[in-house]
Amino acid sequence: MRDLLELQKKLLPDVLEVMGKRYRILQYLRLMQPVGRRTLSASLNISERILRGEVTFLKNQSLVEIHPAGMTLTDEGESLLEGLEEAMKSAFGLSDLEKETAAALQIGQVIIVSGNSDHYVWVKKELGRACVQLMKNRISPSDIIAVAGGTTLAAVAEMMQPHPNFQDVMFLPARGGLGEKVEIQSSTISSTMATKAHAHYKLLHVPDQLSEEARESLIHEPGIKELVQLLRQSKLVIHGIGDAATMAERRETSSATLGSLGKKAAVAEAFGYYFDRDGTIVHKEKTIGLQLNDLTERQTVLTVAGGASKAEAIAAYMKYRPSDLLITDEGAARALLGYKIPQ
Repeated sequence: MRDLLELQKKLLPDVLEVMGKRYRILQYLRLMQPVGRRTLSASLNISERILRGEVTFLKNQSLVEIHPAGMTLTDEGESLLEGLEEAMKSAFGLSDLEKETAAALQIGQVIIVSGNSDHYVWVKKELGRACVQLMKNRISPSDIIAVAGGTTLAAVAEMMQPHPNFQDVMFLPARGGLGEKVEIQSSTISSTMATKAHAHYKLLHVPDQLSEEARESLIHEPGIKELVQLLRQSKLVIHGIGDAATMAERRETSSATLGSLGKKAAVAEAFGYYFDRDGTIVHKEKTIGLQLNDLTERQTVLTVAGGASKAEAIAAYMKYRPSDLLITDEGAARALLGYKIPQ
């Protein structure tokens, strides 16, 4: 595919630019449909005049339909996107970027979606879609899936769809609530995933921050004890990685702890643990749920995190414990490797 495109560029120098533009339009429609032309123009940074011509072309190819509520993708457009996915990754260098990132982080597999989720909401949804596709291939009926919280995992839940492999699967929250927006808490995300997948779920009705006394008391409650035991049996663990300062603020962390995190140069957070640039644990919250030392080799640990701003946090966490798989975006990957970051 790459060689063919190089030959085509001799005759059509702008072939990759045109393909990329049309591919991004179809990608955006798949994630955000129905969409008006003005919204699409602003979201993809394409002038309305140029977009009008591109949409007309895609409509004439039966890839896009135009309705009063906005543009949508046709079944043919959906099939085209799926068929082109790997070829486009190769054509635009994402396949090579995946290998470089995996080597740099010393992890088994990296999946990279185009764009930078720091700037575009649709890129975070593309991360979610990629995660759901991978889950379908990694899970079997009656398995247990542990799910952490956060905005990226909420995007995964939003993109969840039914699949035969999700039959009788149990989705469990990996931790308690963060005392923030309920829609990005672990329990909400796991229940949303289960509902959309037509699977099962259980909830963890505890806050994420507890005193030592409260934690020791709750951990022995029969319902909580049972859920923690089930979490340890999970086949797939899905989690995000947070910027240390942002996560500390979400938890309404005490000023003393905030000061300590600053002095210890914490840059990343995952599972209630804070890490410095070397991947050393510098602080741990007293949480109920899945702990890092609960993770075993028989589990598949899937990390989903994107945006150039998350690059340092991703690198720090991976130095402590490389995940089995990382799903990230071009912005984060390029920042990790010191390349030019896409806007």
